[in-house]
Amino acid sequence: MVVKGHHFPNVTLVGVIAADSSLNMDDFRANERTFQILTQVAGRAGREKEVGKGKVIIQTYNPDNFSIECSKKQNYQLFYDTEIMIRKQLKYPPFCDIIVIGISSKNEQDAFQVTNKIHQYLKNRVIKENLGIILYQGMPAPIDKIKNQYRYRIIIKCKFDDAMIDLMNDVITEYTKMKESKDKDKKKGTRLSIDLNPNSWA
Repeated sequence: MVVKGHHFPNVTLVGVIAADSSLNMDDFRANERTFQILTQVAGRAGREKEVGKGKVIIQTYNPDNFSIECSKKQNYQLFYDTEIMIRKQLKYPPFCDIIVIGISSKNEQDAFQVTNKIHQYLKNRVIKENLGIILYQGMPAPIDKIKNQYRYRIIIKCKFDDAMIDLMNDVITEYTKMKESKDKDKKKGTRLSIDLNPNSWA
């Protein structure tokens, strides 16, 4: 409630429990979100002139993490410089685009098989056409089952251009062929999704 911007007058002390929880998210923006939350919540303490200086206590198992250190010092520039360097080295946005191909099914084996077939199709295209992309092996999603649906994903780092649009259209065509093949009764329960730079990878 405090982080979301609700104004509570006369607040002089703010405590953050388990500040590490947002760091454990399977998302390249985990450090950014942690820094954002901590700086926002810290700004809620001692806002009224008559209450004096505020105090913030952060409980963490990773006190040396740079996002927590920067939030403690309220050092925006140091956080930006560190984070942008990491993203450049690891080829994360804004230095590339990320495509997440999601496959889900009530049958885990079906989801696994479709994921492998799509990955192999992409791998063959990357090798054959010398596409300048980074293709990761299909894996279970961080939350691997929701509403009885087993969930897998394939992650691609690339520059999203006309060539990538064509490739994603070809993936959809290939997936449609799978569902129309002789084992369509097995695969008809699978679902395919393609997300560009999603806000969440869960």
